[in-house]
Amino acid sequence: MYMNEIGSNKFGNLLVYLFFIVVTLLSVFPFYWMYVVGSNTTSAVNQFPPAVLPGTNFMENARNVFERIDFLGVMMNSLIISGAVTLSVLFFCSLAGYAFTKLTFKGRDAAFIFVIATMMIPPQLGLIPNFMLISELGWIDNLRAVIVPAMVNAFGVFWMRQYISSAMPYELVEAARVDGCSHFRIYWNIVLPIVKPALATLGIFTFMMTWNDFLWPLVVLKDSSVHTIQIALRTLNDVYSTDYSMILAGTFMATLPILIVFLIFNKQFVSGITEGAVKN
Repeated sequence: MYMNEIGSNKFGNLLVYLFFIVVTLLSVFPFYWMYVVGSNTTSAVNQFPPAVLPGTNFMENARNVFERIDFLGVMMNSLIISGAVTLSVLFFCSLAGYAFTKLTFKGRDAAFIFVIATMMIPPQLGLIPNFMLISELGWIDNLRAVIVPAMVNAFGVFWMRQYISSAMPYELVEAARVDGCSHFRIYWNIVLPIVKPALATLGIFTFMMTWNDFLWPLVVLKDSSVHTIQIALRTLNDVYSTDYSMILAGTFMATLPILIVFLIFNKQFVSGITEGAVKN
């Protein structure tokens, strides 16, 4: 009986491991296929059966990308925009989350409901009024046109409010107030160290979404000197033919910063995602 139970547990663990292996392979395959196409020629990819192993043309395709677009320049634009947006979202959303959680003021709950309600509005509806506002400010073809409208978002406020509410006891705030700490000092010296996992999770999501954003930068950034990487990759398409190998080589290189950011904050990201699962 005991041996049968041990055998069934081992079989169950084996199934779990196999499931995670399959999920991991399925998740990694698009990135692998991107490199396979980017390291071969377009004719090799279009043949049947297509090439499934990396080729030797990646450096040539990458060189063609650098010749067609200012790759380093647009990468720097995307890094500036994504970095600035991520830092501002982390600051303002965590500050708002602290205020909605630990401060008591009239209309607090109504204001929070209003903030959450904005998540139901499709961002495309604000495209024209936002463009008119940016145009009036004279920010067309300026990176501020992409950075400023994205400096805070409703999801970030909701995420930080929920995390602060569960991770930080109210008695800690009261003790800091008794010691004479201001609200901002409580936020800076007490709240931020506690919510580092949530900040890492929100930062990864924000950086990834900002890096991959295409529609709004396409609308407000017309000059090629201020293009982001997503807009620049679109210009690699020819009118009469498409070099998929060159495009996917550029796409592969453009994906590397997201992977680097994820690897750097991987532990904090996992901790932030699983924090709520271990709390009563």
